[in-house]
Amino acid sequence: MTFSDSDFVQDRPTIAVRDEAGRVLMCQIEQTFDIGQRQYALLLPLDTPIEIFAWEPDEDDDDTDTLVDIEESDIEVLLPTARAVLAEHDLVLQRSAVTLSVSGELPSPQEEDCFTLDIGDIDEDGETDTEEFQTLATFFHEDMEYTICTPLDPLLIFAEIAAQGDARMIPPEEFERLRPEIESSIFDVLE
Repeated sequence: MTFSDSDFVQDRPTIAVRDEAGRVLMCQIEQTFDIGQRQYALLLPLDTPIEIFAWEPDEDDDDTDTLVDIEESDIEVLLPTARAVLAEHDLVLQRSAVTLSVSGELPSPQEEDCFTLDIGDIDEDGETDTEEFQTLATFFHEDMEYTICTPLDPLLIFAEIAAQGDARMIPPEEFERLRPEIESSIFDVLE
């Protein structure tokens, strides 16, 4: 696959990632490598990934609310309100492939706007994995509070580069099957 000068953003080629629903997320290609007869890439979204969490009452403590993921089916209902709230901050919310994303200039992270969320996985050291987020906005919908935030660590996407020049997300089960070869290919490139 070859890239033209128009494909470069900040000296890196870009590629479109498409999901099963036909949504697109433009990404910068961080690294490419071959496994077997296929070409794969590590991609970094050009727009900022975001997540929407709901505040739900904690079952063990009536005075405490817990931040929880929202169901995929609820996203469509929440999008109009989330778009309006983010537009007040000059951010444009998009229903892109892989993740919701925003375009526009994000505010610099301030300590009071950042939080760490336990994501429940256990790492190789036996510690619970956590992820840091920056709160961008909050809103209410049908008496429930929601928080829109962005991860502070970059979202890297692993995808297969198709012959027609776009990228296909690798399903989790295929990623796990390819994981040893992916890690070997990445380390070979880094050496």
